[in-house]
Amino acid sequence: MEPRVLIIIPAYNEEDSIGNVLQSIRDHCPEYDVVVIDDGSADATAQIVGRFENVALVRLPYNLGIGASVQTGYKYAMQEGYDIAVQCDADGQHPVDRIPSLVARVTAGDADLIIGSRYVAESAYKPSLGRRVGKSILSRLVDAVVGGGITDTTSGFRAANRKVIATFAKYYPDDYPEAEALVIVHKSGLKAAETAVEMNPRQGGRTSIRLLHAVYYMIKVALAIFIDVFRKFTKHVETR
Repeated sequence: MEPRVLIIIPAYNEEDSIGNVLQSIRDHCPEYDVVVIDDGSADATAQIVGRFENVALVRLPYNLGIGASVQTGYKYAMQEGYDIAVQCDADGQHPVDRIPSLVARVTAGDADLIIGSRYVAESAYKPSLGRRVGKSILSRLVDAVVGGGITDTTSGFRAANRKVIATFAKYYPDDYPEAEALVIVHKSGLKAAETAVEMNPRQGGRTSIRLLHAVYYMIKVALAIFIDVFRKFTKHVETR
């Protein structure tokens, strides 16, 4: 039996790109279900989503942040009994044609969480100096906890099995969550792995990370990871 797959798309003021992203998903993987978590958008994001049949829309009452949006998606996936959940950004940077390959690796049991990585292989993707420095620091922090093996700790393009869905539905970082979520996966007794992907340029909107936030970002994530080292997380086991 084929797994039931849900694509989770957190969106905040993404009217410029969300329509193209949803159409691309319908073109490349129409067999998968989609839920858009509208994180209190003030633009036409929700109205554009509403034009697509069979796309679920969850509207948060106000802007709660990326962590709350993604966790809402995982709670939805758990409640509806999905086998695999895929995180995909609404800005068009994630190559939706690669979603089936992420799902295939989860289905094959390669890992509990498969991450689409910009750094596993040679790529045309050229991050800014700030992002390169941040990525390097976060990679070292995550390596110190999980033992290495993940090069793209900040990629939000991920496919998760039912164990990870259950874990993230219960535990998920508030903001700038990607690196800390890997520590939670490890502490929950689960495994993460990577596969190479080629990211696209942002199709619209603005990044939520600004230069002035970079120092705050690094300190916050570093402290959160430090705290997670001493936390106890439930180890989920497959029940079917």
